[in-house]
Formats: sequence, C-alpha cells, structure tokens
Amino acid sequence: MATATATSAPAPAPAPQPQGMRKNGKQWHAPKKAFRPSAGLKSYERRVQERTAAAAMKAKEKEMKEEKEEERQRRVQAIKDKRAAKEERERYEKMAEKMHKKRVERLKRKEKRNKLINS
Repeated sequence: MATATATSAPAPAPAPQPQGMRKNGKQWHAPKKAFRPSAGLKSYERRVQERTAAAAMKAKEKEMKEEKEEERQRRVQAIKDKRAAKEERERYEKMAEKMHKKRVERLKRKEKRNKLINS
C-alpha cells in the first residue's frame, strides 16, 4: 500500500540547473535565450493560399473599377449626345427663321444622307 501512494504522487519538477555567475555581473536580470524568430513563419500551403486569395480579391476589385468606369463613360456619352442633338435643333431653328420650312426639311434630309455616306 505504501508503494501505491508513492507512485501516484507527482514527482517534483527538476530544479533549473545553475548557470554560474553572469559575465556582466547583473545577477538580478533573467537569463536571456538565443533569438529564434518564429512569428512570421508560415507553411508553404498557407502562403500559396493567401496569394491566391489576394489575387482573386485584386481581380474582383479591378472588375468593379472597370464596371464603375464603364457606367461613368456611358453617362458622359449620353450627355454629349444630348448636347449635340440640342445644338443641331437650335441650328435648324435658326435656319427656319431665315428660310422657308420646306427648304429646311430638304437640307436636313440632304445632311443626313451626307452623314451616312461619310460615317
């Protein structure tokens, strides 16, 4: 029975081995260990995974930017088209003030034919 209690009791932790006197004489400081950086170490698979995720995110951002730019260009083009049509109307109105209505209509048709040929 005495042997059973002795084996079940935890063994005391081994005392740290004395290092001797520190060379700089500052015994009150904790002993330093060799610098072994391990904070930034990642496995190859994890690095590859992060790279693919970053590439996918970058592609999505680029796609979103392109969509936004296309939308902006579409709006700009619509504004330009409106302005051009307005200028054309005003020009024809000025011509109508000076000329007969039928002649203005003939000139309009003639200009449209020339535009179609030139474009």
